[in-house]
Amino acid sequence: MWVYSSTTQAMESREITYTPGLYKIFDEILVNAADNKQRDPSMDTIKVTIDREQGEISVQNNGKGIPVEIHGKEGMYIPEMIFGHLLTSSNYDDDQQKVTGGRNGYGAKLCNVFSTQFTLETNDSTNGKRYKQTWTNNMSKMGKASITTAKGSDFTKVTFKADFKRFNMEAMDDDFEALAKRRVYDLAGTCNGVRVWLNGERIAVNSFKKYMQMYTKAIRSEQAREEGEEEAKKMDVILTDEHDRWQIGFAVSDGSFQQVSFVNSIATTTGGTHVNYIADQVVDKLMDIVKKKNKGGVQLKNNHIKNHIFLFVNCLIVNPAFTSQTKEQLTTKVSQFGSKVTVSEKFLKEIAKTDAVKNIMHFAQQKADQVLKKSDGGKRQRMNNAKLTDANKAGTKDGYRCTLILTEGDSAMALALAGRAVVNPDLFGVFPLRGKLLNVRDASIDQISKNTEIQNIKKFIGLQHKKDYTDTKGLRYGHIMIMTDQDHDGSHIKGLLINFLQVQFPSLLKIDGFLMQFLTPIVKTWKGDIKKPTKSVSFFTMPEYEEWKEQPGHQKGWDHKYFKGLGTSRPEDAQVYFRDLDKHLKEFHTMRDTEVPLIELAFSKKKADARKEWLRDFVPGTYIDLTTPKISYDDFVNKELILFSMADNLRSLPSLVDGFKPGQRKIIYTCFKRNLKKDTKVVDLAGSVTGLTDYAYGDASMQQTITALAQNFVGSNNINILEPSGNFGSRLQGGADAASARYIYTRLSPFARKIFNPADEALLKYQVSDGNTIEPDWYVPILPMVLVNGADGIGTGWSTNIPNYKPEDIIDNLKRRMEGSKEDMVPMTPWFRGFTGAVEALEEHKFKFTGTVRQISDTEIEITELPIRMWTQVFKENLEDILRAEKVPSFIKDYTEYNTHEKVHFIIKMDDKHMAAALAKGLEDTFKLVKTMTTTNLVAFDHQGRIQKYATTLDMMEEFYQVRFKFYQMRKVCRFSLHA
Repeated sequence: MWVYSSTTQAMESREITYTPGLYKIFDEILVNAADNKQRDPSMDTIKVTIDREQGEISVQNNGKGIPVEIHGKEGMYIPEMIFGHLLTSSNYDDDQQKVTGGRNGYGAKLCNVFSTQFTLETNDSTNGKRYKQTWTNNMSKMGKASITTAKGSDFTKVTFKADFKRFNMEAMDDDFEALAKRRVYDLAGTCNGVRVWLNGERIAVNSFKKYMQMYTKAIRSEQAREEGEEEAKKMDVILTDEHDRWQIGFAVSDGSFQQVSFVNSIATTTGGTHVNYIADQVVDKLMDIVKKKNKGGVQLKNNHIKNHIFLFVNCLIVNPAFTSQTKEQLTTKVSQFGSKVTVSEKFLKEIAKTDAVKNIMHFAQQKADQVLKKSDGGKRQRMNNAKLTDANKAGTKDGYRCTLILTEGDSAMALALAGRAVVNPDLFGVFPLRGKLLNVRDASIDQISKNTEIQNIKKFIGLQHKKDYTDTKGLRYGHIMIMTDQDHDGSHIKGLLINFLQVQFPSLLKIDGFLMQFLTPIVKTWKGDIKKPTKSVSFFTMPEYEEWKEQPGHQKGWDHKYFKGLGTSRPEDAQVYFRDLDKHLKEFHTMRDTEVPLIELAFSKKKADARKEWLRDFVPGTYIDLTTPKISYDDFVNKELILFSMADNLRSLPSLVDGFKPGQRKIIYTCFKRNLKKDTKVVDLAGSVTGLTDYAYGDASMQQTITALAQNFVGSNNINILEPSGNFGSRLQGGADAASARYIYTRLSPFARKIFNPADEALLKYQVSDGNTIEPDWYVPILPMVLVNGADGIGTGWSTNIPNYKPEDIIDNLKRRMEGSKEDMVPMTPWFRGFTGAVEALEEHKFKFTGTVRQISDTEIEITELPIRMWTQVFKENLEDILRAEKVPSFIKDYTEYNTHEKVHFIIKMDDKHMAAALAKGLEDTFKLVKTMTTTNLVAFDHQGRIQKYATTLDMMEEFYQVRFKFYQMRKVCRFSLHA
């Protein structure tokens, strides 16, 4: 409990033994003195004397004294009635709005009852009388009142000697004295405009802020002792007294919620509704701040926040109610306080600047650590997991020599187990990863703690949260070997594992030989029988193989096999690999401090902008050199992991040259190769594309891409390269209404070969997959199809939004360029075939598409066009929402529709009132028939295969022009050489 320390002249929190009854009779006299300030604002002094030797206490206040006159109803002097007879008070009436501490008629009489001697003195200048009377023997004997002529100013003084025996005490002790003195200091800090004296000395504390500092001084001194500091630092104390009935103070607590509060000068030692009322507001503000800072951390509750608050409240409450006569806790409802105070934003902002937020975040981190430590591993010899094939010596004294092989799925596990059999099963364990590991860098504590794969890895290896490792002798396994496919997804899995270790156990990556990867060939060549070859060479990257193949003597007599993944290798191959571990096992270099930002670059959400530039600077043809003894994390990120991100961008962003994404280009290549002039089922064409071009992303995705290339409704392609035969979707649902790929047919459009001239194909650079020639890097159409049909896509770090443009406008600009320079080309406006609404340039890179609407009668409007890519069904559903009036009141009565798959036609009925409002607002705005489109995200791969963000469509046209012009020159040279 908080008491006053005469030694430190500050408050101190310590255990004390005291009798509540004794404390309360003293407190009642103090509160009575303070209450007089509410009756007489001129009161400015309270004097308290605590005479421990005599066992006597006196409390005196100036200001208006007690009336010295006969009470009209009781027939006795009012001072005698108030202090010498039970159940008499002037504060009974609850209809009166009073903000005093006493109200039930006991008050100071209890002090009289529990005293051996009780003396009252008061000076009543109004009646010109001075009154003095003494009671003894617990109020049982009442002395005769001494009534004399009033002298000097008004005052009231109570002096009493408590009957300590009734409280099982011999005399006043240290604890009671410290508690009583604290109450005197309470008055000094909370009674504004009142000077308080204690034992003849005026108390220096004369404001609520100075009073609060007596507590913070104690807290900081205790913290300084615990931290071994010689001098305690000053703690922030924040006070707001903007409301005349409320003073609110804040300080940072020492880890548990603390409060010091007063209601009408009564010390509410256990708080109550007034404290909760303020605390809730402070907690809500701090919670908002912490949530922003603690994204992904453990979820904090209000009481976690509250534990870092030390709240001071000094208020005046109308007719307060308490849990008991001791008045330790206020129960008055907030609505009955008699005043309302909302903690100001200024005060809350000041609180946010204190150490409270830092301490809460520290607590959140500790709590997160506790959660994550629950899944810590230990050096147990046996693990209970059916998927784990444990090394026989894992968890023993030789555990640090063991290697855990983490494989990409179950099929890879089978390969690893076959290889394990020919090495040492005592030292090798195998565990298959299910899919990709969680990106722990931006994951929440809850996600990490509930992620089975993360928990398994920690337990299998024996990892302990936040432990700094200098060696692996305390672990179940001393090495991790990652075994994935030699493709982009395999690289990503490796990267996610590295990311996990760098975030959670960074010291492990500084231990030589801890992390390794197992390499399998991408291409294997041999002479003779494959089972017993006379010669064989394995290659781990395609550039290595291509370089070898170009050397003399490496063509004739050599067979080759391409390995798509680990599943392509046979168990016999695995045993060959494992017998030659030096060749197939690559260690990572220990991680340098300069390499840590590279892992952040690849996996942190905060590094999105930096990741953009990283990918923009990618040079096609980059690959990691796997012939080096060890792999650095720098090389892994910049030469291998980057390929995974680039693969995503390749799938999502178009080429500036032909406007295609890889999947689209594979389709066109297949159609050209098959000279597809007759209708073919989309589902069959998808199969052909997969077979001819090594497409790896599933039939459904390919079928959707084919369907999209053949669409020709408003908002789709301006020039569809494939011809639709069947239902390929319409503007009703934006293509989502297309029939199944099993029922629709397609073929090359008649003008496809006009746009993509066969004469260019001999000059194109074709890709190779599994030794087979597939589609080119890009085609070279006669005009930039990326602008004709536009493009949208979201990749890694990059996205693109390129509108459609009118072919005639593009052709005109190309002619201007041919006859002049880039500056002769003119800006173009987006254009969509079949769109009959209005298009308006709002500014250089922003355009407005407006549907067509008109009033056709006093109560009807007609809509015959919607903004571009607002599909008919979506607009209809919006009308239904308006009619149902669930979100906003309906302003239409009904509608009829005459739509077709090509045309929009709605008739909407309205009453006179809503028609007038719609006309005043504008029919286009009322029915949301306006849509804007920007040209600020023109992103595509340039002719060198690098990501570029173009400032304008004319910049795109200029680059296309240069490429197309070069190819015309190449065709010319080629033709002349053929006829030479």
